[in-house]
Amino acid sequence: MKILVLNCGSSSVKYQIFDMAREKSLARGLLERIGLEGSLLTHRPAGKDKLVREVEAPDHEKAIRYCLEALTDPEYGVIRDFGEIQGVGHRVAHGGDFPGSVLLNADTKARIAELVALAPLHNAPALRGISACEVLLPGIPQAACFDTAFHQSIPDYAYTYSLPHELAAKHRIRRYGFHGTSHKYVALRAAALTGRPFEELKIITCHLGNGSSIAAIKNGQSYDTSMGFTPLAGLTMGTRCGDLDPAVVTFLMEKEGYSPREMEDILNKRSGILGLSGVSSDFRDIETAMDDGNPRARLAWNVFVHGVRKYIGAYTAVLGGLDILVFTAGLGENSPRAREAICQGFEYLGLRIDPQKNDVRGEEREITAAGARVRTFVIPTNEELMIARDTRALIEGQKAR
Repeated sequence: MKILVLNCGSSSVKYQIFDMAREKSLARGLLERIGLEGSLLTHRPAGKDKLVREVEAPDHEKAIRYCLEALTDPEYGVIRDFGEIQGVGHRVAHGGDFPGSVLLNADTKARIAELVALAPLHNAPALRGISACEVLLPGIPQAACFDTAFHQSIPDYAYTYSLPHELAAKHRIRRYGFHGTSHKYVALRAAALTGRPFEELKIITCHLGNGSSIAAIKNGQSYDTSMGFTPLAGLTMGTRCGDLDPAVVTFLMEKEGYSPREMEDILNKRSGILGLSGVSSDFRDIETAMDDGNPRARLAWNVFVHGVRKYIGAYTAVLGGLDILVFTAGLGENSPRAREAICQGFEYLGLRIDPQKNDVRGEEREITAAGARVRTFVIPTNEELMIARDTRALIEGQKAR
């Protein structure tokens, strides 16, 4: 079975196609600048040269058509025709109370549309991608795989905000959490690497990058997570402020005369590591600036590391212990310096990492120090494969009925 995975943003489409018999990626690509001049397709077939082509992509349907044509290109393609695609899995950021991935039909699409207000920059383009595939790949089963779904197992006392009940219920305000597909993938992989049942482990997964979140996983289910009603909550991130006293928002709006839209822009795009350092939102630039003696870069780094350490300590407490710690995503996979700083001082938990093993970037590796009780791993995330797996399972389940 060949599964196409799509991640549609407001002006881009990321795609990857898998041969699920071997769980092998056949090709991946990106079409960017949808609706703008100079739309660009970059197609990377496995074992072949990449294809880079400027195209005209005024909308998502035309963009996805170009992606499909690249997959069937005589020179750069990896399938003969569209008929080889037996399912399409869509990454959808906000799934509300969907507890898992779902096959798409009129009802599920309507429910996703109702959630656009909670994630307008993410769910709306996902729906455009779904509609495009209905036109371009008629009759092919499609699935929606939600970033929030894995966290639906979080208990009510962990997802509830202390707001008036009626107001929160009216507007569906609660902790949803995000990056769920990534957290689930690396947690399952870590369990497999230890040879222990996933359902018996206490795991903390650290998805650290420009967008960062941490999850506490107990008995195979998400138990708590750092992001909240939106991906703005939790850790200090590349440009997002993370956890903040809510009174700061109204204080600044009153003192500076900011509108809600301006305040949202400050919190989402001008804060975080960028706002603290004045240098960059990229942690690689922060490390360089620290080495050059930049005090604001050092402060930004310390704020971030402290936040991660605080969540690890808190989640170890609510889990009642810790068996496995996992680092993933751009910073988590590629910064030995960040992992070392985060893991310092946790000897009392039985958590220590080996400096030589920790000298790794972008590769799967256990970095546990000899004699440490908590096992620590670097595991590159693979959200696309998780989406492909869920899509295959849903299609096979439907056929079985």
